[in-house]
Amino acid sequence: MGKEVIDKSEMLSVRKKDDFLKWFREVIKFADMVDTRYGAKGFVVRKPWTMITTNIMYRMFDEEFCKYDHYPAMFPSVIPESNLSKEEEHVKGFSAEVFWITESGSNNTKFEERLALKPTGETAIYPMYAKWIRSYQDLPIKYYQSGTVFRCETKETRPFLREREFMWIEAHCAFATEKEAWEQTKVDQKITKAMLWDKIGLPFMIYKRPQWDKFAGAVDTFGCDVLLVNGRVNQVGSTHMLGTNFAKVFDIKYTDVDEKKKYVYQTCYGPGFSRIIASIICVHGDDKGLVYPFDLAPLQIVIVPIIFKGKEEIVMKSCENLCDKLKSKGFRVKIDSTDWSAGAKFYEWELKGVPLRIEIGPRDIENKQVVIVRRDTGKKSFVAEADILKTISSVEPEILVNLKKKAVDNVKGLIVDCSKFDDLKKSIVGGKIVRCGFCSIEMDGEKCADKIKDACGAEVRGTNEEKSEKVGKGVKCIVCGKDAKHVVYVARDY
Repeated sequence: MGKEVIDKSEMLSVRKKDDFLKWFREVIKFADMVDTRYGAKGFVVRKPWTMITTNIMYRMFDEEFCKYDHYPAMFPSVIPESNLSKEEEHVKGFSAEVFWITESGSNNTKFEERLALKPTGETAIYPMYAKWIRSYQDLPIKYYQSGTVFRCETKETRPFLREREFMWIEAHCAFATEKEAWEQTKVDQKITKAMLWDKIGLPFMIYKRPQWDKFAGAVDTFGCDVLLVNGRVNQVGSTHMLGTNFAKVFDIKYTDVDEKKKYVYQTCYGPGFSRIIASIICVHGDDKGLVYPFDLAPLQIVIVPIIFKGKEEIVMKSCENLCDKLKSKGFRVKIDSTDWSAGAKFYEWELKGVPLRIEIGPRDIENKQVVIVRRDTGKKSFVAEADILKTISSVEPEILVNLKKKAVDNVKGLIVDCSKFDDLKKSIVGGKIVRCGFCSIEMDGEKCADKIKDACGAEVRGTNEEKSEKVGKGVKCIVCGKDAKHVVYVARDY
C-alpha cells in the first residue's frame, strides 16, 4: 500500500506573496536543500539538492571565464595577519567580520602570527602576484578560484541570503595599463549577464555603487542586484576597479618596454553562488515550491510509474527502458520507485522544482505514449513514444524562455519615480524600488543616504551602469533639496 496522503507538516503553509520569508524558509527546508542544525550560528550543511546545482554553476562560470582567457588557481584559505593588514582601507572594511585562528594542537600552542580565515582573496593572492610578475611579458594575469569564504556576519543569518560561510568564485586580474583594467570590469559585467540572464533568467541591474559603499580598497565598485518580487534586491556579485591601490601596498611591479618599473592595474570580480541560488528560489519559485531552469536542475526529468495491481512488471520495465534511453542522451533522470501514492510523488517533485515529469501507466503502454508534465506551466501533454526525445528537446529551451517572461512580468511596475522624501518612504514601505534624484554618490552624499536608511531601512544602491541616466533640468536631491548630480536607485536588500 503506498503513501496515500501527504504529510501536512511537510507542506508549504503560506503563499509567496503573503509571507515571503516564511515561504522561503519552508521551501528550502521541505525541498531538502540545507540542514540548519549544524550547531554553529550562520553555518549550514548544503545537501545534494543544493550542491548539484552549485557544481553545475561552477562549470558554467568556468566556461565563461575560459572564453576571456582566465585560468583557474587555488590559494590557501588562511591569510597571515601581516598580509591582511597591509591595505589599511581593506582591513578596516573587513576587520569586524574576520574569523581568527590563534592556536593549534592539543597543547593549545599559540601562533606567533594570527591567521585569518579568508573573508575575500585579495590579500592572499596579491603577495604571490608580486613574486610572479616581473616583466610586461608576464601580463596580463587573469586567475580565478572557487571555494568558500568566511565572514563573521553580525546581522540575522539566513541560509543562502546571509551566511558566515558562503560559496563563490573570485577572479583577480592584473594589467599593464589602466585602460585594460577598465575594459576588464566591462568583461565581468558581460559574464554576469551571460550567467544570470542568458542561462538562469534572473532580472537584474548593475549599479555603480556609492563611494561610501564600495569595496574596501577599490577605486570603484559595480554591484549586481537581482530584483525580487517583494521590492527588495539581492546583491549576487560585484566587480571592482582596484587601480594601483593594492599594487602599491603589495609592491606588484613590472618592467615595461622602456625598462622602467611600473605598478600594475588590478580588478577583482566575485559572483556569490549562495546568493544566486537564493535568487533562483525567490524569482522562479511559486506557491508549490521550487521551479528550476532545465539546465540548472539537480534532476531534470522524473519518471513516475502509475502502478495498477497485476501490471507492476510491465510498467516498471517500460519506465526503466525510457530512463536508460534518456540517461544515454545526457539527461539527469530517475524513476520514482517509492511506494508513495502518485499524488504524493507529484507533490514531492513539484516542490523540488523538477522541470519535467513523465507519467507511464498501463493504458499509456497500450497506446504507445507517455504523459509529460511541465513544472513551469503545469501543462500536461500526451506524447507518442517515438516523439519523446524530440518533445523534450523542444520543451527544454521553452522552459527558460517562459521563466524569463514570468520573471520580467513579476517585476513590472516595481520601480517607481519619486521626487519627494515622504513619497520615497511610502514607496519603499509599500514594496517598491525608488528611482530619484540624489545630490552625490561621492562621499559628500553619505549623510543623505543615512537619512534614507534611518527613515525606511533602504539603501542608495547606486547609478544604473547600463543606462547612464542623466539628471533632468531642475531635478533636486530627494533628501536635502540641493541640485541633483545623479539619478540613483533606492531599495531594501537582504
